[in-house]
Amino acid sequence: MEEKVTNILIVGVGGQGTLLTSRIIAQVAVQMGFDVKVSEIHGMAQRGGSVVSQVRYGSQVFSPIISKGEADIILAFEKIEAARWLDYLKPEGMVIINNERVNSLPVMSGKVKYPDQIHEKVAELVPKTTIVDATDIAVRCGNSRAANVVLVGMLSQAMGIPAEEVEKAVTAIVPAKALDVNLKAFREGFKLA
Repeated sequence: MEEKVTNILIVGVGGQGTLLTSRIIAQVAVQMGFDVKVSEIHGMAQRGGSVVSQVRYGSQVFSPIISKGEADIILAFEKIEAARWLDYLKPEGMVIINNERVNSLPVMSGKVKYPDQIHEKVAELVPKTTIVDATDIAVRCGNSRAANVVLVGMLSQAMGIPAEEVEKAVTAIVPAKALDVNLKAFREGFKLA
């Protein structure tokens, strides 16, 4: 039987940085001496489809897959994706949602309506829900694409992960030309939580 394993489900749509985020979180866990497993599911990522990363870490991890009802945290880069994956969250789990709406092709074509107040509905179901305008914060830091790292900052603070460990991982993984903006975005997110 597995010992205590932390399960983080990272959900969004193509182009939001979910895969980079999973790499940063996995790197932090490795730096802290944990066994880490990562799984990535790419839907129609290049067309705005769902993208999911699963990061599991602990003293010993045997599988990269998070089962339904086992995620400690869902880190959602888009509102509807938070709702879509809620059945994976533990009853006492936490959800961090970027208050961003990305319209799918059916919504853009008018075939489907984007649900109203979806993030408020998630918050009603999950008491430990935080909703943040991470994209706006990232824009103020210099680039909207750093919204994922704002969310990593919030996640790190919420989980009690030392900022210096995350900054070390960000520095190792993020390309040099985007490093300053991403470190600034991380620090802003870390202050928010």
